[in-house]
Amino acid sequence: MASLGGERPQKMPKVAKVKNKAPAEIQITAEQLLREAKERDLEILPPPPKQKISDPDELADYQLRKRKSFEDDIRKNRLVISNWIKYAQWEESQKQLQRARSVYERALDVEHRNITLWLKYTEMEMRNRQVNHARNLWNRAVTILPRAPQFWYKYTYMEEMLGNISGARQVFERWMEWEPEEQAWHTYINFELRYKEVDRAREIYKKFVIVHPDVKNWCKYARFERSEERRVGKECRSRWSPYH
Repeated sequence: MASLGGERPQKMPKVAKVKNKAPAEIQITAEQLLREAKERDLEILPPPPKQKISDPDELADYQLRKRKSFEDDIRKNRLVISNWIKYAQWEESQKQLQRARSVYERALDVEHRNITLWLKYTEMEMRNRQVNHARNLWNRAVTILPRAPQFWYKYTYMEEMLGNISGARQVFERWMEWEPEEQAWHTYINFELRYKEVDRAREIYKKFVIVHPDVKNWCKYARFERSEERRVGKECRSRWSPYH
């Protein structure tokens, strides 16, 4: 067909012709392709070993560059808490606990209601056996965020692991003043029973059923009392049986 207006006709692209339409001798399935791709991933060389910096001047230069990089990230968006945590964890890895504390404190000035931030900060102190610092942080955390059960659980657990039973009990008492969830009361009751403080456990149960007066909780209280009656009766029989 002749072109209109003197325009040259457009040529259609040539389609490559397949000369051999017979199936390949070796058929490769999709599963094989995926497996080979995965195997190639496994063949990737491991990262080079970490180099230790022994020269003091070189180490100081490295730390300066790293701190500048962290500070730049924070300056871009100070509300990204993960940047603060990475910064503090790096300082801890450099055995610079005081600097790590400074980073965490600056982060708390930005977002003092971030639970993860408090947990990471306190876990650092516990990991480095800084008990008094950790205790001070737990105390601050439960004062600022008394409705965060994670703090109370970890605070009481730390005191118990340290053998500070009276201190753990005081923390539990502070916690119960906030009338927390049922599980918190059961944790306190079990704590007292671990140390054979049955009368204390009974007093906690009395407060518990007032705060959470569900039928199931009264039933638990009743079962506790029946269990104690059987235990006391069994002890009495074992004590008096040799004399009768």
